[in-house]
Amino acid sequence: MPRLCIPEDLKCTSRLEFCLLRRGIRIVAGTDEAGRGSLLGPLYVAAVILDAAQPIPGLDDSKKLSPQARFCFAEEIRLKAVCWRVIAVPAKKVDALNVYEATRQAMIRAILALDPLPDFALVDAMPLQNGRRPGFSIPYWPLIHGDARSVSIAAASILAKVERDQHLERLDRKYPQYCLARNKGYGTPEHLDALARYGPCPEHRRTYQPVKDVLIPRLPFGSA
Repeated sequence: MPRLCIPEDLKCTSRLEFCLLRRGIRIVAGTDEAGRGSLLGPLYVAAVILDAAQPIPGLDDSKKLSPQARFCFAEEIRLKAVCWRVIAVPAKKVDALNVYEATRQAMIRAILALDPLPDFALVDAMPLQNGRRPGFSIPYWPLIHGDARSVSIAAASILAKVERDQHLERLDRKYPQYCLARNKGYGTPEHLDALARYGPCPEHRRTYQPVKDVLIPRLPFGSA
């Protein structure tokens, strides 16, 4: 039986991009998100078209990089990429749409905001078509663990992660009780303890279960 491929086994390369270029696809974009699982703050999505003539050695899934490495790569991506866009989806909109649909719509917005428009998009595991709504006309490929396999998706993951982390550091100064500079809005024990103690702030996602649990009034035992 073949061994299952896990992210640590994968190597982030430009192989997929070059395969597409050899098939006559001139402009390839990558897109990814940051913050889908966070209890607080905006969801960030980035789309990037890298310049094949200016490779960026060492690009990888943002989760595998240190904060300093991510910051340095983000600077280099902004400098060398053909174009890039970052979209922030506020917590209230994430709640209104649900996080899956908010991610899908933001990825489409980010790709369509690129200039030039890509001929093809590599997407981190998100189908952009939705049968209930108008389709997305640009051909694309949703890749499982795409940020660990494609340099274009990895570049997008880095931009989204860096911009989101910087925003969470600003929110930390506004809401210091939640220790957002450390936990970046995720459900760490210190964040959950603060949520239970202080309740949610306006930046919390009300539809996420730990936040919903705090908002639901506790009925006394024996109440009907």
